[in-house]
Amino acid sequence: MIVVKTAREIQKMQDACTLSARALKLAGEMVEPGVSTLEIDTAVRKFIEGEGGIPSTLGYEGYPASTCISVNSVVVHGIPSKKTILRQGDIVSIDIMAGMHGYHGDNAYTYPCGDITKEAQALLDATKESLYEGIRQAQAGNRIGDIGSAVQRYVEPRGYSVVRSFTGHGVGTNLHEDPSVPNYGTPGRGPRLIPGMTIAIEPMITAGDHKVKILSDDWTAVTVDGSLAAHFEHTVCITPDGPRIMTLLK
Repeated sequence: MIVVKTAREIQKMQDACTLSARALKLAGEMVEPGVSTLEIDTAVRKFIEGEGGIPSTLGYEGYPASTCISVNSVVVHGIPSKKTILRQGDIVSIDIMAGMHGYHGDNAYTYPCGDITKEAQALLDATKESLYEGIRQAQAGNRIGDIGSAVQRYVEPRGYSVVRSFTGHGVGTNLHEDPSVPNYGTPGRGPRLIPGMTIAIEPMITAGDHKVKILSDDWTAVTVDGSLAAHFEHTVCITPDGPRIMTLLK
C-alpha cells in the first residue's frame, strides 16, 4: 500500500532527511586514502545519535552497521570494516538512512578517493546525472515507469548498465515502503504519482554487465563481472509544483 503523507508528516520527515543529508556530507568528507570504512561508519553513527536521531540501517533485518559503504565493484550494502582501507583511485558509494520523529530519510553518493581514472569519473558523472533525469520525471500525474525509463534512457546509450536486482522505494515511517521504484521501465506504466508520496530514487549503474551476486555475508552485492558500480540517491516528495528533493542541503 502506498502511503500518502500529510503536510505535517512531510515536515517531520524533512528533519530526518536533512539529518541524513548532513550525515552523508560528513561521511564524504572522510573519504581519503588510508581511512577505513569502519572509521567512517563510527563517525556517522556518533553524529546521527548526537543530533537526536537514529542510524536507521543499524539492526535493520540484521544489518550490522549504521551505513552501507560500497567500494569499486560493490554495488550496494557493503558492510563497513576496519579491514577495508580506502586506497587512491577507489570509488566509494556511501548510503545513509537516518531516523527522526518516527520518519526516515535516505540518500547516497559515490565519492572519488583521491584521483580516479577518467573512466571511473565518467561513470560517476553519468550515474549522478541519471538520478536527476529520474527526479525530473517525478511529477504529479506521471507514473513510476517514467522515472525508471528516464534513468535507463540516459545511461544505456553511454554504454552503462542498470542494476535490476535492487530498486528505489517508498520511504516514510518505514525504511522501505511501496511503491518499488525501478531504474528501468516503460513510460506511462506503474503506479501514478500523486502529491504527498515520498520516494527514494536511487540509480545503481555499472560499467559492465548489470548482473550482481551476494557474498557470503548475505548483504554485500557485487558485480558478477567485477566492473565498477556507482550509486546516487535522493529522497523526493511529490508536490503539485514538481518534485521536492528532501535530502538536498541548502
